Amino acid sequence: MTHPPRTEPAIVSYYADAYEEADRLPATATGRLELQRTRELLTARLPQAAAVLDVGGGPGAHARWMVEAGHTVHLVDPVPRHLEQAAAYAGCTTEPGDARHLTAAAGTYDAVLLLGPLYHLTERADRITALREALRVARPGAMVAAAGISRYSLMQEYTVHAQLPPELLQREVSAVLRDGGYDGSRGFTIAHFHTGAELLAEAAAAGWQNTVLNGIEGPGWAYLSAAERYARAEHAAGLLPSALDTARLADVHGAAFADASAHMLITAIT
Repeated sequence: MTHPPRTEPAIVSYYADAYEEADRLPATATGRLELQRTRELLTARLPQAAAVLDVGGGPGAHARWMVEAGHTVHLVDPVPRHLEQAAAYAGCTTEPGDARHLTAAAGTYDAVLLLGPLYHLTERADRITALREALRVARPGAMVAAAGISRYSLMQEYTVHAQLPPELLQREVSAVLRDGGYDGSRGFTIAHFHTGAELLAEAAAAGWQNTVLNGIEGPGWAYLSAAERYARAEHAAGLLPSALDTARLADVHGAAFADASAHMLITAIT
């Protein structure tokens, strides 16, 4: 008998005890940029009144707007606190689980989302397994979507925020730029940072076809983050419409600007 994979305990502990994911998107201008753009990109391809499987959906930030838009959402996450929050906040059904081993039968859902799991699967084989599982439980003609953190976002983030000693900045950033791996030693947990080409290649290896790559926040996100840190919050909020316009303009050039975003999204129709 094959046992379901176990999510790395350090990752579960990070979201259960050390970090409040429910606050991340609404609390900052960059978070609201990510939320609005993700919704915008997904809405363009979501069928109407879809049955959606939100894998690694956390406390339900995306499940909520999908439920409000008339979709039926079932959320899977390995963090018990997230499941409680999602049920209360988004009004979706929930289930403990792991992206590499979904309990749903094949061909069950009109849309399957992996908007977080690939961040924390550090082995390529595990990420491909999760992408295959998404494809397996999607109906023919369904939308599948997955997000990755840009490999270059840490360099941009440290430039804006960290003010770290050069040797520490160099060591951490260089390690991520080399192979995408992050050991969770500072401010985040164990993670993998993607390039756009890598994300597309992993989707192809999992059987996704005609996959579209978009940068979520666009190349203006770091400026928005800097404004939020060094100017008034109202100033950063005022820049949000321009950052959205910049992200949309970047889409016109295909995947050319995707790696300049903090996060990237791939979508495909099965």
